[in-house]
Amino acid sequence: MEIRLLRYFWTVAQEGTITRAANVLNITQPTLSRQIKELEESLGTALFERKNNRLQLTQAGLFLKERAEEMLQLEEAFLAKKHQQISGNFLISWKRDYWIWRC
Repeated sequence: MEIRLLRYFWTVAQEGTITRAANVLNITQPTLSRQIKELEESLGTALFERKNNRLQLTQAGLFLKERAEEMLQLEEAFLAKKHQQISGNFLISWKRDYWIWRC
């Protein structure tokens, strides 16, 4: 399962509708609907129920939302740590005579 699909699923769960989630994610509503349907098919279970023009999580959806939150937080922490390790100022120096000689 791709982290992107977890992000899509989590956003739909947070927003309550495919349309609002698609706007937040900056993708089209049909694309998001298709991705959620494919996720449900790959897991073999429904993640949402439609009630009063909103989507409500099923038991499986509630479980996956909790796991998705954990995974998205781990991804965020990893990316922050990765950027910390490579950020900062770098000083590169060499002896002038060596540079002239090598050219």
